[in-house]
Amino acid sequence: MAAVLERIHRANRPAFHSLTPKQARIAYLMGAEILDLPRAPLTRIDNLRIPGPAGEMAARLYAPTAREAGTLPVLLYFHGGGFVIGNLETHDSLCRQLALRSGAAVLALDYRLAPEHPFPAAVDDCWAALRWLMQAAPSLGLDPARIAVGGDSAGGTLAAVTALHARDIQSELGHPLTLQLLITPGATAHADTDSHRKFAQGHLLEADTIAWFFNQYLPDAQRDDWRFAPLNAEDHEGLAPACFILAEADPLIDEGVAYADLLRAHGNAVQLELYRGVTHDFIKMGRSIPEAEVALDACAQALQRAFHLPETVPGAVTGPHPETASP
Repeated sequence: MAAVLERIHRANRPAFHSLTPKQARIAYLMGAEILDLPRAPLTRIDNLRIPGPAGEMAARLYAPTAREAGTLPVLLYFHGGGFVIGNLETHDSLCRQLALRSGAAVLALDYRLAPEHPFPAAVDDCWAALRWLMQAAPSLGLDPARIAVGGDSAGGTLAAVTALHARDIQSELGHPLTLQLLITPGATAHADTDSHRKFAQGHLLEADTIAWFFNQYLPDAQRDDWRFAPLNAEDHEGLAPACFILAEADPLIDEGVAYADLLRAHGNAVQLELYRGVTHDFIKMGRSIPEAEVALDACAQALQRAFHLPETVPGAVTGPHPETASP
């Protein structure tokens, strides 16, 4: 991990907070898959347009089997990027890996971004996408009774608040969510935990960048809203089982652990996978960080268990990665 951080430092790319949102999106797109695994071939990839609260939204469906092969469970996935950057292309490799390793379909959503579309636009888009998916799943060869939500970073926050919303409108949806897959999610309102101070500089996601993302997305006066900070929701009972993928050297680690503890304390099933010595976004560094593939397998196994699919990948391991183990 230290070697990867040194390579990133030597590349001397401008920090996102020094750029305009448009420039930051271009910079993120250009670098998003440099460390990621190559885009894996899949049997089915469909680019879709789905209805949203402000017009049509782009989405992309990934499936490891053909449509005629049966009804697949599906993960509705929200990309990371601080609510300001990221799109379907920046997370294409990750979504392919999740579909390939789990055997489930993945539907990635291109939700609206700030500052052009401030809070709660992204939340509204994610909620609308879930409602649509519950209705449209059969026409896409998907199973409306086996739907999960997931995301990384800001997308993990969106997945968490979508799971809360799904619990509240379950009678409208017709089926409960099967799982919430939360990869290094944000959960608090003010970036004021110990880990935010400890990892403020030099660990990929820096304090100035987090502040820039938040300032683009919503004003201070709105940050205690549970739709931004799911730890602040009034009721955490009766939620879909959760799988947390957390990184030790991440400003968001404390709030991820706190949210996992809160969900468990309120009677929800929680699986927490903590990867030592790695930073935020490590799951998208499979070319260089062995823990990325271990985490991808843990995600796949959690989906397989939730969806009652055959478990075909090894789970997270505590020892050295097979490729790096000593003889």
